[in-house]
Amino acid sequence: MTTSIAAITAALEAWAPPASAQGYDNVGLQVGDDGVSVETALLALDLTPAVLDEAIALGARLIITHHPLIFKPLRFVRSGDWHGELVLRLARAGIALYAIHTNLDAAHGGVSMALAEQLGLRDIAFLRPMTDTLYKLVTFVPATHLETVRRALADAGAGVIGAYDSCAFVGPGQGFFRPGPDASPHIGYAGGPLESVDERRIEVEVARWALPRVVDALRAVHPYETVAYDVYPVLQPDARIGMGAIGTTDMLPLRAFLARVRDILGAGHLRFTGALDAPIRRVAVCGGSGGDLIPDALRAGVDALVTADVTYHRYFDVLDAAGHSRMALIDAGHYETERHTATLLQSWLAARFANVRWICSTRETNPVQSFP
Repeated sequence: MTTSIAAITAALEAWAPPASAQGYDNVGLQVGDDGVSVETALLALDLTPAVLDEAIALGARLIITHHPLIFKPLRFVRSGDWHGELVLRLARAGIALYAIHTNLDAAHGGVSMALAEQLGLRDIAFLRPMTDTLYKLVTFVPATHLETVRRALADAGAGVIGAYDSCAFVGPGQGFFRPGPDASPHIGYAGGPLESVDERRIEVEVARWALPRVVDALRAVHPYETVAYDVYPVLQPDARIGMGAIGTTDMLPLRAFLARVRDILGAGHLRFTGALDAPIRRVAVCGGSGGDLIPDALRAGVDALVTADVTYHRYFDVLDAAGHSRMALIDAGHYETERHTATLLQSWLAARFANVRWICSTRETNPVQSFP
């Protein structure tokens, strides 16, 4: 049995929908043919010449990276350019490249949640659940077709609430309509009299990225020529999609917590602000650049935020009027807070595609060096 790239990417995108990526991002299949079958795939944080050499040596037909190779529109693809050379080499070797970036950051069990687990946090949840992803779909269907429509909506991905699927609310009602002369009604006839029918109102919650698929499924099975339905936003947090993670750890001083972060992440050094004897118990994390989550972490009342790419002026954001840190702010490095992504993907994919060899790259891709 072989597995196509299309099957692999479909599974990944059900977990981390591309539509949940940040607007500036570029995720998905970047190079290659999704109809190709895969026996060996290489997983890495970044694509570099050394990682590509490794993939060729392994006979891999697919590379999955966290960071996209093609992040901004390319003006050209030519030899001698960093991006162009890698694209050309991928094409010559017949290796596909797939990037799963901020959509994996936002996925439940994704990069930040895995980082929280790595640091030993408990009771982990999103630091900033997304609030613009949920919609309510309401439709009206003859009682005789209730189960057909309800099941089609669920199969298309509607009605997922937390750990439950196929969730729906159904209420009885009476529908009225008069077929026009050009109508082709399910009940009555064209140009006929006013009709009434015993109907059911179905309400289901739908994620933004699943909405087109769900509406298509509704139209495909609904018996009416013209399907009546309403869609409106649900302004509440989505427990399945968010940014950053928050959890708790056993109480320890910041000095000891910094040592834990350094040792677990293999960080050469940590940049931070905070009192070394301050107690740390409630912790927020964000793999990669998480400076934008500082206000969320402060509102959540955490003792420390572990992230990366913190600029100088951001450190002032955590100080109170007297110049004391309201929480510890720790920059552990972009690479260091995301290096676990390959093993995260390996574990997730191996559980679903056991016939594919999922190999984590052994190449160091961090371009940042420290001078001790």
